[in-house]
Amino acid sequence: MDRIRLWDKEFELFISEQEIRSAIMEMAKTIKKDIEGKNPLFVSILNGAFMFTADLMRELNGPYELTFARYSSYHGTSTTGSVNEIMPVKVDVKDRMVILLEDIIDTGTTMNYVMNRLRTQGAADVRLATMLYKPEAMKCSLVPDYTGLIIPPDFIVGRGLDYDELGRSYRDIYKLKV
Repeated sequence: MDRIRLWDKEFELFISEQEIRSAIMEMAKTIKKDIEGKNPLFVSILNGAFMFTADLMRELNGPYELTFARYSSYHGTSTTGSVNEIMPVKVDVKDRMVILLEDIIDTGTTMNYVMNRLRTQGAADVRLATMLYKPEAMKCSLVPDYTGLIIPPDFIVGRGLDYDELGRSYRDIYKLKV
């Protein structure tokens, strides 16, 4: 599909499923080298990162521990500026390498909060892997350790990303048509 409509907005095709899969395969190779001989805890950030997490974990194909957490800082098409802790990490992170799995980093507010919180809880090393990164939208000095694709600050949906809870299930990524 070249275009989709969600609620009151129209979106156009932006990134194909194949392009996303290729980027995730490359990321997995780098992560695999970095975690060799370690026992990392992967933390998938819900709801958006579920598709990215599934794709990445299939590529890593190992005995890794995976858990889920949920934070929110968005409403509609914009960030609220504050982080709401809906379902925090419940696994003990003390002295562990933790790799957060996020669908997209734009302002960096949520992941900056989560990473600092995990360090406070005693994590030995906290890293961030993101499917998509919007450096032009950053509001803090956070830089992901692993990045699939760098994109402009457009509002996007699909592949786990939503517009007021619609659009997550598309295989491709679509950007808001202006």
